[in-house]
This record gives sequence, structure tokens and C-alpha cells, in this order.
Amino acid sequence: MIIAGLGFSSTATVDSLRAVFERASVGQNVDALATVADKEGHAALSEFAAETALPLHFIAAADLAGQRTLTCSNRSRAIYGTGSVAEASALAAAGTGARLTSPRQISDDRLATCAVAIGGQT
Repeated sequence: MIIAGLGFSSTATVDSLRAVFERASVGQNVDALATVADKEGHAALSEFAAETALPLHFIAAADLAGQRTLTCSNRSRAIYGTGSVAEASALAAAGTGARLTSPRQISDDRLATCAVAIGGQT
């Protein structure tokens, strides 16, 4: 399974999410989206998920902390205990043995990030 993990600011727009998703997932057939559970209900996320028609997995914040990421945002580290919400969400949702196929990409407006992981075992 190929998962696109998303991290974003409360002010992110659907355009921010769409642009960074397209950048991170180029050439990959993404099966689902994932992000941290506290983003559930965010209007832009809901709209983007509906637009893509991909299932959306919400990952408990505690499950992000144990994920090793390739990149590091100081804000993500301070709030969630991981270097990248996008990378950690993708890895956690993709399952045991998952690996990143696209490290965290940042939208031009710097409001959203996306990373893609392929699953090992689920």
C-alpha cells in the first residue's frame, strides 16, 4: 500500500494540500492519505480527501513519536515528538517495514507538507 502523509498548518488551504500532494506523489499510485488525528475535521483536509476520493487515516499523536524520519521540523519535533508529521504519518499508516519513497515536500506557501511511504506488512 502506498500512503501519502500530510502535515499542515491550521491556515492551510485545499490548494496548499493539492499542490504539495502532487509534488510528493509524482509517478506514484497513492492508495490512501494519512495525518495526525488532531487534524480531523479541518475543512481543507476534508475537501482535499473528498476531491481525491482516497481513504483518510488518522494517526494518534503518540504513534508519530516513534517514527524515524528523514527530515526534521523543529515545530513537529516540539509538538509531536517527530521530525515530520507528513513522513511519520505516511510510515505509520503504511505499516511495519514501511519505507519512504518521497521524503517531506513543502508547499510553496509553506502551509503544508507531504511525504509518501510504501508499506511492508500491515
